[in-house]
Amino acid sequence: FELKPQSNMNTGTYVFTQLIKLLPKEAFDWIVKNYDGDKYVKHFTSWNQLLVMMFGQLYGCDRLRELVSVVTAHSRKAYHLGFGKEEIKLANLAKANANRDYHIFEEFAKKLIEIAQNKRINTPFELCGKFYAFDSTTIDLCLNLFWWAKFRSTKSGIKAHTLFDVVTQIPTYIHITNANVHDTQAMDRIPYEPNAYYIFDRGYFDLARLYKINIIDSYFIIRQRGRLQYEIFDGEALIEDDDGVISDQIIELTGYQSRKKYPGKLRRIVYYAKELKRTFTYITNALYISAKDIAMLYKKRWQVELFFKWIKQHLYIKAFWGNSENAVRIQIYCAICAYCLVAIAEHDCHLNRSLFDVLRVLRGSLIDKTPIRELFEKPVYDGPEICENVGFQLSLNF
Repeated sequence: FELKPQSNMNTGTYVFTQLIKLLPKEAFDWIVKNYDGDKYVKHFTSWNQLLVMMFGQLYGCDRLRELVSVVTAHSRKAYHLGFGKEEIKLANLAKANANRDYHIFEEFAKKLIEIAQNKRINTPFELCGKFYAFDSTTIDLCLNLFWWAKFRSTKSGIKAHTLFDVVTQIPTYIHITNANVHDTQAMDRIPYEPNAYYIFDRGYFDLARLYKINIIDSYFIIRQRGRLQYEIFDGEALIEDDDGVISDQIIELTGYQSRKKYPGKLRRIVYYAKELKRTFTYITNALYISAKDIAMLYKKRWQVELFFKWIKQHLYIKAFWGNSENAVRIQIYCAICAYCLVAIAEHDCHLNRSLFDVLRVLRGSLIDKTPIRELFEKPVYDGPEICENVGFQLSLNF
């Protein structure tokens, strides 16, 4: 799915149409056929629905009615944008989101995740290996409209449990549940890989589940929660070295319940972060990499938080375009597809820009006929504008 380097190959083609060419339509057609998604459908196929929903995500539509209004305003271009020959009506789009099997879009999102991850696998990183951060984000919903997602007496909500590849910046696994599902339960659904590193916040501190990761020869890094009873086998406490490491010890748990849940050896690292003026205690089963690298990898866990803020701020999963569970899931998976499409376009067009910057430029150019690479030929503004990572840390209304 590589774009050719010639700048004139897409002359006269809409930017959104150029993006569509990066999508593996054959794979999507196979998925639709497998789920009978277009059975008895004459107009507005699953492919048309996907493109309309992704267009709404990239364009920045807040509501389904706004999306239909924008598409209708460009009805003469609808066929070339992939929306089909027939006029798109609000009722038809809402009906498709409510009734068409969301598994179609879930499977295609997984396919795009795989493509995007493979394309960005050579992204420079400090260490060699596979490193994943796992966390969840809660999306609050109105109880009167989303009664099926009730988790409090006056509130509804869902959780998106996400496994994020910190090297490629791509979410590799997303599991959607009601908000009342505890985070540790989602650890059972993670597709673990041998010799990979998994980074967790201390909310996932479950010794029995962590030991399962150790059994399959994978590694975990997590902050210690509560007080542990343990015996030191190796290592001594330091005053503090130049890297901020206060102590690095091999321990074995001695508490009855904790030893029963995790009978193996662990590594306990106490690290002082000078920039935050805070001390962190990490527990890991990775015995052969430096304590400084353990601290560095845990810092990378913040990238999954940045991804949640990125997708909530720049794609649209806060205000849903339908009230049914099926419509909500379709919108989330279309948002993931849009995110992966931006990542694929950044790679194939050799843009060398952040995904935030790529999306910002594409958003205002979807119906332009300029080749994508020409949109990014001007130098990046180096003024006092807030950079991507700093901007993500601003307080956002979720």
